[in-house]
This record gives sequence, structure tokens and C-alpha cells, in this order.
Amino acid sequence: MKSDNDSLQQLLDGMSPELQLRTKLSVAIANRIEALMRAEGLSKKQFAESLGRRPSEISKWLSGEHNFTIATLSKLGAFFGQPIITVSEL
Repeated sequence: MKSDNDSLQQLLDGMSPELQLRTKLSVAIANRIEALMRAEGLSKKQFAESLGRRPSEISKWLSGEHNFTIATLSKLGAFFGQPIITVSEL
């Protein structure tokens, strides 16, 4: 039986390097937001209400398919009191 990681890797193997990186980053951001929500004990509905968003929008964010703006990531970082993503100095 294939694991989720095997299935994801098969999907990624068929993508260009650019699309692979974008997909990995999108999923990592979604996972980070979900982990912060869990740490705060927030449901999707509670989180959506706190941000003035619809629960369906939060579901899209957590799917790993949303293209976040810097403004939204900043707002989320301020909400949680810690960054959603970090960038190392070049």
C-alpha cells in the first residue's frame, strides 16, 4: 500500500522544478497555518470569524492551493504573534 508521501512524490515527479517548489511551499504554508490554529485551539469557523473571512476561504487556505499575498501573510503573522514564513538573508 502506498503512503501519502509516496503519492505526493509521484505527483511532484511529473512537475517542472518551478511547479514542484511552488507546490511544496504552498503546502508548507497551509500546514503552518493549520498548526498555529491547532495551537490556539481555533476551529476553521472561529478563525474565519476572527479575521472577518468566510470559513470556505479558510478551507481553501488550508488546502495548499491558495496563492497568498505578502499582505495576507503579514496579517496572519500579526494575528498569531509570529511569522507564517521566514526568509533567510541572501
